[in-house]
Amino acid sequence: MTSSNEPLARNAGGGFVEKSRLLGADDIQRALRRMAHEIVERNTDLSRLSIIGLQKGGEPFAVTLAANLREISGAQIPLGLLDVTFYRDDLASNPVPTTSATQIDHDLTDRTIVVVDDVLYTGRTIRAALNALSDWGRPRSVQLAVMVDRGHRELPIRPDYVGKNLPTAQSEAIVATIEGVWIGSLGEQHA
Repeated sequence: MTSSNEPLARNAGGGFVEKSRLLGADDIQRALRRMAHEIVERNTDLSRLSIIGLQKGGEPFAVTLAANLREISGAQIPLGLLDVTFYRDDLASNPVPTTSATQIDHDLTDRTIVVVDDVLYTGRTIRAALNALSDWGRPRSVQLAVMVDRGHRELPIRPDYVGKNLPTAQSEAIVATIEGVWIGSLGEQHA
């Protein structure tokens, strides 16, 4: 994560070319606070709740969401980070991306898991996350929280909690960080 207000490119082949900033840091914080309230309202037994952020984009949102949940409810909600790299269905056609360590220090069996990611697009990363979660136990249920839902689903996956719905063209790209959300395109990376 960067402290800069500039969006980061997250693909190996090209850089992100910013068109405009759609949300600022204050907007992100308000959305995460609202999402935390929605999670508390929907889940009456917070002692069986876990927050699992997807590496790397979902991590800062998961950390902030867990902190908001603690502040609102007083409950200590376990937080974990999940790397889904080797569960992806596009490894044969794409080079293996940089991986991060999965950090889950508790059994997920019979827990309600809130998977947190930055941007929901085709749904394929979430499909990979559901497969990866099974290695950590059999959850009672899995809910999905995303900062941005940009549409264009290829799989029947729908978020339970959304920071902002931002319909986009498929040619556009979205970068979401804790500092803001930008829309643009993926251009050539300059050396």
